[in-house]
Amino acid sequence: MPNTADTGSDAPIDVTPLLDDPYTAYAALREAGPVHRITGADGNPAWLVTRYDDVRRALADPRLSLDKKHAAPGGYRGFSLPPALDANLLNMDPPDHTRIRRLVGKAFTPGRVEALREPVRKTADELLDAMADRGRADLMTDYAGPLPMTVIYDLLGIPYRDRRDFLAWSNALFTPDPSRPELMKEAIGAMLEFFTGLIAAKRAEPGDDLLSDLVAVRDDRTGGEDDGAGGERLTEDELTSLAFLILFAGYENTVHLIGNAVLTLFDHPEQLRQLRHDPAEIPSAVEEFLRYDGPGPLSIRRFPKEDLEIGGVRIAAGESVLLSIASANRDPARFTDPDTFDRGRDLSGHLGLGHGIHYCLGAPLARMEATIALEALLGRFPGLRLDVPRGDLRHRRSLRSRGLISLPIAF
Repeated sequence: MPNTADTGSDAPIDVTPLLDDPYTAYAALREAGPVHRITGADGNPAWLVTRYDDVRRALADPRLSLDKKHAAPGGYRGFSLPPALDANLLNMDPPDHTRIRRLVGKAFTPGRVEALREPVRKTADELLDAMADRGRADLMTDYAGPLPMTVIYDLLGIPYRDRRDFLAWSNALFTPDPSRPELMKEAIGAMLEFFTGLIAAKRAEPGDDLLSDLVAVRDDRTGGEDDGAGGERLTEDELTSLAFLILFAGYENTVHLIGNAVLTLFDHPEQLRQLRHDPAEIPSAVEEFLRYDGPGPLSIRRFPKEDLEIGGVRIAAGESVLLSIASANRDPARFTDPDTFDRGRDLSGHLGLGHGIHYCLGAPLARMEATIALEALLGRFPGLRLDVPRGDLRHRRSLRSRGLISLPIAF
């Protein structure tokens, strides 16, 4: 791959190797230079940052904005959502980001996450019960997918009667049909209408769920939005967008964390054997899964609020900047022998869940879900194995998400 950062060429590099064999391609890019010009998912040029030190610094650099108002005119065309779903933490800087994260923290407490532990374990056991008599299954559709979706149902307090429709809309968002782009648009419209109605229902009759807590934060006049007392609360669009973000981030990342972890264990059978016999080691293994082959190869795009340098490369204000978590976590300058799966390594500072003020708000929940999913799976099926040749497996062709399309297993 040419080093466009050093040559000064404006021609973006070919991203096909990043889709076909990402870790080999990222290694070549890191060696060639710290920052490269690519074509982003929206079809426009973007700067890709690949080395650990640069990525970590950039993740915490306040000059790099998540707010799309700082994008150069005509230079960014991202995933389009209606305003009522777009006013979320992935598009905000301080002070709005600080305000909303503080308010959400009042509802997204460690106690609420801990209260989900037994329901998550119960759901995992029920999913495994349904698979057990068949002797084989697709881990992605039969286990890794339904588990976090059920958790989100319970977390948001989505009624059982609505869950089938909700799952259909979610599938249209997470696994879109390229031949029918209208399905995604329809799903977004239906989901917006659903969340609007669900919030109204929680306002009229609160439940013991996160969405009811967020509605209470939204409506709390003791700390109201611009109420003259210096208090804060959520706007209605922010409330709806948060519900959508919890779905989007909480589902997709956890699904692929579980799937990638199981595939990694198939590739390392001795590690699989050790974790089966010592499940107390699974929580620490989850940290290495996040580093070694995490579900989020890129952080959310950023826009410089002023001209700046990253890795000695000058980047103009408003240009799109993509920070490669996947590349940073395999950087030999930070992690010894980074392409080896090693549960015993020093994992402090891995970037699998981000860094800085935008560190993943749902990190404790994701860790807990992945740990329970693996404990239950390895404990139930001692003969767990891959049910197809390794070369038949296919990952989704995406720069943004790292996950398997299917993972056939036998037991």
